[in-house]
Amino acid sequence: MSHKVTTVWKEKLVFESDNPSGYPFNLGQSEEIKDPYKPLRPKAVMLSSLAACSGLDIVSLAEKMRITFDDFKIEVEGQLTEEHPKTYHTVSVDYHFYGSDLDEIKINKAITLSVEKYCGVMEMFRQFATLKINTHFHNNSDMA
Repeated sequence: MSHKVTTVWKEKLVFESDNPSGYPFNLGQSEEIKDPYKPLRPKAVMLSSLAACSGLDIVSLAEKMRITFDDFKIEVEGQLTEEHPKTYHTVSVDYHFYGSDLDEIKINKAITLSVEKYCGVMEMFRQFATLKINTHFHNNSDMA
């Protein structure tokens, strides 16, 4: 299987790219607050791709493992090297789960499966960065 994307220069520092699903999005750099293109920064998109890839795994595994949670978010932060080309040398992935009576053992198992087995983007990052994985449980019952 292969993926192919086409990226076209729009103007200034903005490019439009498609993806195998066919939905276009803009990449680039803009300092204008009202830029009609609202380009995404390429390196930041890599972090978003990492989060989405792992998140897709976890949601799918949660369904199969009958894990329930009210909400789920992933925060990814990458530290760039000082020298050019600037690349991520360390990436922290923080998984946040919200709900009442969270099954921490099953959730941790789903995260481990994503991180170590299923997430291809995670494996790509592992080739050039140190990954730090953290899990945070926010039980609604804790707030009572």
